[in-house]
Amino acid sequence: MSVGELTCKEVVEIVSDYLEGALSAKDRARFDRHLSGCDGCTNYVEQMRETIRLTGMLTEEQVPVAQRERLRRAFRDWKTG
Repeated sequence: MSVGELTCKEVVEIVSDYLEGALSAKDRARFDRHLSGCDGCTNYVEQMRETIRLTGMLTEEQVPVAQRERLRRAFRDWKTG
């Protein structure tokens, strides 16, 4: 990762690594520094945390069949695209 301050675009690109604890200490500090001055990215990270929390509570049976099929198609197309 580059040495300077992170941009909002970079935050969005590495938010999963941040939330999974996969960033180096140096990159995590840069991420946290960006969040301390950017309300938009802070809100985005919180929305991602909440999405992960809520989707982690779902079972496959709770997702309507039509929606499951849409998700399967989207991931299949993404993987082959």
